[in-house]
Amino acid sequence: MKRIILALGGNALGDNLHEQMLAVKSAAKAIADLIEDGLEVVITHGNGPQVGMINLAMETAAKVDDGLFFIPMSVCVAMSQGYIGYDIQNALREELLSRKVDKPVATIITQTLVDANDAAFKDPSKPIGAFYSKEEAEEMTKRGYDMKEDSGRGWRRVVASPKPIGIIESDTVKALLEAGHIPVTVGGGGIPVKEIEGRHLKGTSAVVDKDFASAKLAEELEADMLVILTAVEKVALNFGKPNQEELSEITVEDAERYIKEGHFAPGSMLPKVEAALSYVKSGQGRKALITKLEKAREGLAGKTGTLIVSGGRF
Repeated sequence: MKRIILALGGNALGDNLHEQMLAVKSAAKAIADLIEDGLEVVITHGNGPQVGMINLAMETAAKVDDGLFFIPMSVCVAMSQGYIGYDIQNALREELLSRKVDKPVATIITQTLVDANDAAFKDPSKPIGAFYSKEEAEEMTKRGYDMKEDSGRGWRRVVASPKPIGIIESDTVKALLEAGHIPVTVGGGGIPVKEIEGRHLKGTSAVVDKDFASAKLAEELEADMLVILTAVEKVALNFGKPNQEELSEITVEDAERYIKEGHFAPGSMLPKVEAALSYVKSGQGRKALITKLEKAREGLAGKTGTLIVSGGRF
């Protein structure tokens, strides 16, 4: 049985609670197709809008009530994992049962290990939460928060985005897979934690890119393929220009050359290609596919999507 890590993009979850409930029902149908095809599936997902809503709500409450404190980013990620996973597991369970497929689905609150010395901690750059005036930002800085001006719109808190170096619960995910379950894990890139004195895990004010975390999970689970789902069917060179060229299959060397040539946008396709590369380069014969959720089945059949390889087709 082929084991795939299916990394759902933000477009598969919607921007609010109502949209999310509708979106996961649609996503469940596409995922159930893959399970019916006999694939062993692990589901990961983003949490951008969701964790932002949680953080903003907590910040807003703290601004009007001195008795309330800002909730650490690590806790906000944990909360988002719980409620997004809740919707995904219920929607997928219902879809599978409608097809007479009896496979349990379970969400795992997942921690992602990061290096305390990661260079990202020296220059936090990921904006989160509400906007503040300069005076409010100065007060926040005194309280120990990193603040940066955001494109003339005001000041915001910023956190680091370190690279994942391990998935704490990967053995739990593996045990569930071997028992025939479908795990939902590494939500939002996982809860970023540092290891203290070799055993204590301490949450840190950071966010981990979910595609890089998914790639690390795929590596630790020795998956056959990492599938990164996004808003486009194929990765393209010269995206949005008259000479746009869609890519069907590229080697590691091709991808690295395209990155150097600046073909992929830093806030969009670049991290997805880089995450795919990190997995493909982590072991012999590993492959990664980038495509739309609705095209995942066709992509896995070799009919569409962009496949990044060091060898042949899946």
